Amino acid sequence: MKKIRLKRRKPGRSRGGDLGVYIILTLFGVMFAIPLVMQVCQAFKPLDELFKFPQTILVRNPTTSNFKDLFVIMGQSWVPFSRYIFNTVFITAVGTAGRLLIASMGAYVLAKYDFPGGRKLFAMITTAIMFNGYVTQIPLYLVFAKFGWIDTFLAPIVPALAAPMGLFLMKQFMDGLPNSLLEAAKIDGAKEWGIFTKIVMPNVKPAWLTLIIFAVQELWNNPQSTYIYSEELKTLPYALGQVTQGGVARMGAGAAVGLVMLIVPVGIFIFSESNILETMASSGIKE
Repeated sequence: MKKIRLKRRKPGRSRGGDLGVYIILTLFGVMFAIPLVMQVCQAFKPLDELFKFPQTILVRNPTTSNFKDLFVIMGQSWVPFSRYIFNTVFITAVGTAGRLLIASMGAYVLAKYDFPGGRKLFAMITTAIMFNGYVTQIPLYLVFAKFGWIDTFLAPIVPALAAPMGLFLMKQFMDGLPNSLLEAAKIDGAKEWGIFTKIVMPNVKPAWLTLIIFAVQELWNNPQSTYIYSEELKTLPYALGQVTQGGVARMGAGAAVGLVMLIVPVGIFIFSESNILETMASSGIKE
């Protein structure tokens, strides 16, 4: 018996339309990839290519001398280079985990419980998103000075825990979860914490992965020199930023700095973004 093969096609789109979409997406992908490729190539360019005008995108004679110069410069610091790395990793890890926990728990209450003042509280949170971080620098400094948090790890970590964008993002995703799913879990005897960790959080995985991306990018690249004065508590972006301020002689090391600061945020984004797409494709709970 002859098998009949059915071709799956998207309704309302011809082959030419598919080709046009692919071409447009490819062009946009190339446009967005060029700055990243240039940053990587800059780190491996010798000084003669760095000073060349006009600049070329790709490196012709790759070298690792820029990274060697960077390690030599950082090795001359009276604070060990590993200390800067530890400070940055600690602040990023604690700040990201705290923001995810607080935003998720707060969003769960706002999305699934109706209590007096809940809507006004959420309106205040959405209003707080409009305030730029530079606007709150002076009030935060006064508050930290009052609490004695200046020149401590609490100064960069505490503001990261209360980011309104994270709570807003988590609540919008949790609003899409059907209440009948949570009610069924309660009927089966599930406790509140079990519902939150085993039902709610797995179904809003795209939201908290996105939140992790934003938090890591913000905390990893934040020098926090405003609230921290001790050199032992400075972060890696601050230390590497001092290298780039060394003038023309350190231009090669400065190019290496850009790549070093790019590795972690881009790596987190690549890992999380693939999981976000996979979760969005496989999820689809409806009332």
